[in-house]
Amino acid sequence: MLLYKRILLKLSGESLAGNKKQGFYENVLIEYAQQIKEAADLGAEIGIVIGGGNIFRGLSGQAKGFDRVKADQMGMLATVINSLALQSALESLGAKVKLFTAVTIESIGERFSKTKVIEALKQGYICIFSGGTGNPYFSTDTASALRAIEIEADVLLKGTRVEGVYTADPEKDPSAKKYDRISFDEVYNKNLKVMDLTSFTLCKENNMPILVFNMDKEGNLLKVLNSENIGTKITN
Repeated sequence: MLLYKRILLKLSGESLAGNKKQGFYENVLIEYAQQIKEAADLGAEIGIVIGGGNIFRGLSGQAKGFDRVKADQMGMLATVINSLALQSALESLGAKVKLFTAVTIESIGERFSKTKVIEALKQGYICIFSGGTGNPYFSTDTASALRAIEIEADVLLKGTRVEGVYTADPEKDPSAKKYDRISFDEVYNKNLKVMDLTSFTLCKENNMPILVFNMDKEGNLLKVLNSENIGTKITN
């Protein structure tokens, strides 16, 4: 039996670019799609939120002179592009996928509705949630926390390039040590960078556990679902 039946998987936009930094690296898209489809084939109910940083990031746009609201709206549209790319990759593997949007784009996806999403999950569809929360000033981390709570997920899985949460940034400090488990309060008190404070508080107050793991290692998503001891679990 799977450790988690229903999950919300958060992927960064930057990860889709691979070493290219911007745009798409097709191999990463297919590798992610294969891992996700394997999990769905085992019976996992999967919701996905993807960032848009490989295309456009709202805060970066603001720093370049864009109005913050318009910059964030551009970032929301970037997440729609990434969601379409992942949907296409999954469908090419034979997966059943539905795309939901936080903003109305009728020809691309349905407007997010908890009732419709949960029905689709139970029918075996992988559900991708694009457009962030639909509001400026909120990150896709916040969108992933919100959607995880709304769809009553068992866990929020944050797929990253590192093995979990460390005492320091492992890409900058080789002596950094990984936590296997840690509490929300410890993460906050030690000022560890996991998610932004809004999303983190949403998870803490709604008792939504977060598991941070390396999505770039092939097979890791299945290992998480099969209760292998990888990544870092954050709970109350």
